[in-house]
Amino acid sequence: MIKLEIRRIEGEFERIAAHSHIKGLGLNERDEAIFKKAGMVGQEKAREAAGMVVNLIKEGKMAGRAILLAGPPGSGKTAIAVAISKELGYDVPFVSITGSEIYSAEVKKTEALRRSLRQAIGVRLREERKVLEGEVTEFIPSKQKTAYRQTVRGGDLTLKTDAEEVSLSIGPKVAQSLSRQGVQEGYVVLIDKETGRVQVQGLSQKAPESVRYDVGGEPTIPRPKGPVEKEKEFVHTTTLSDLDRLFHERSSGMLGGGLAALFGGGAERKEIDQETRDQVDRWVEKRIKEETAEILPGVLFIDGTHALDLEAFSFLNRALENEFAPIVIMASNRGITKIRGTSIKSPHGMPLDLLDRSLIVTTEPYNEDEIREIITIRAREENVKLSDEALDLLTEFGTENSLRYAVWLLAPASTRVERLGRERITVEDLRNVRERFSSISESISHVKEYEERYLK
Repeated sequence: MIKLEIRRIEGEFERIAAHSHIKGLGLNERDEAIFKKAGMVGQEKAREAAGMVVNLIKEGKMAGRAILLAGPPGSGKTAIAVAISKELGYDVPFVSITGSEIYSAEVKKTEALRRSLRQAIGVRLREERKVLEGEVTEFIPSKQKTAYRQTVRGGDLTLKTDAEEVSLSIGPKVAQSLSRQGVQEGYVVLIDKETGRVQVQGLSQKAPESVRYDVGGEPTIPRPKGPVEKEKEFVHTTTLSDLDRLFHERSSGMLGGGLAALFGGGAERKEIDQETRDQVDRWVEKRIKEETAEILPGVLFIDGTHALDLEAFSFLNRALENEFAPIVIMASNRGITKIRGTSIKSPHGMPLDLLDRSLIVTTEPYNEDEIREIITIRAREENVKLSDEALDLLTEFGTENSLRYAVWLLAPASTRVERLGRERITVEDLRNVRERFSSISESISHVKEYEERYLK
């Protein structure tokens, strides 16, 4: 019997991602899109189509199919893919790659695609573990600031049950996980003592009023009973890709009798043979029959799908028929163009047989009102304050150039404001950074103007 300890890799610091504000598709109970909801704005038809896709996935009716998001650049294709994954569940894997990156991997392109596919298949495991469980009454992270970022290095945590209250000194991994999940006073958490893995279970019914919300808040649960430290079933999620690596390194003798190297960045990842993957599949199937595991088909999002070649498309087409296949969402901003490496022209640069088995969802350019709302959401997410005039000007930049360009200007404008000791971005700040950072159209004009001076 192979006994495995699964640990997910935790990052060391937090950052604001481009789509961190997306919480779902923003549909009502009739699966109709609301103009602005859950971080989504506009694209009502595309979001409603995505909602139907989510329902098909939940009902197990998407096997063997893919989804293609087709639309111009900056029209919300990635946002819709992220929203679909959010609708499927909080621990459903979401893997995002670009079509071109499979050619720069240290392994052959089909192996890179296979890894991505298996990384998008979650495996939820249940085990009896020694845990710490309680309502958080105090969490004080210890932070260390460097020249470029601020990292969490540990901290103090106090947990309370109906029987006792315990103060703990926690290490970096637990503190980072608590910070990343926004844990504060009143939250009920479950911590695996051995691995440091953290599960947020909800908000305590006895939590302070200041952290409760009438709408859109965390689910409330009773304060845990009994001692803080106990034995309890601990549910955690890994992926088939993580298991492949674990079995591969174990069979190769790379772990030296322990499994710490797996998530400590020890061994270099080589190509994994099919025999190892078959062994993983059999192990997972056995755990499923024992009712100690379940499969969570996740989402593999391939942006810039037109960058794939015929071999990659053929591999992907066949992989969709696999029993352990994730939901494959592709995105392309190309029209009729050549399939990479051939002289064949096809819609979106994709073979017709793969297009034929794909559900195609189209997106449209955002209008002025939608651009304004998205900029407002991004400014709030990045904790940036804009004057009304600055918001108008930034909306104008987004309409004339692109939404991406307008959103990108928020960061340098915010930095300028901080340096000048002010709190709010003004029109002057935006014009200042606008003069220093060119849009794509301005860059093209610059190249044409000085074409003779550029190197050929």
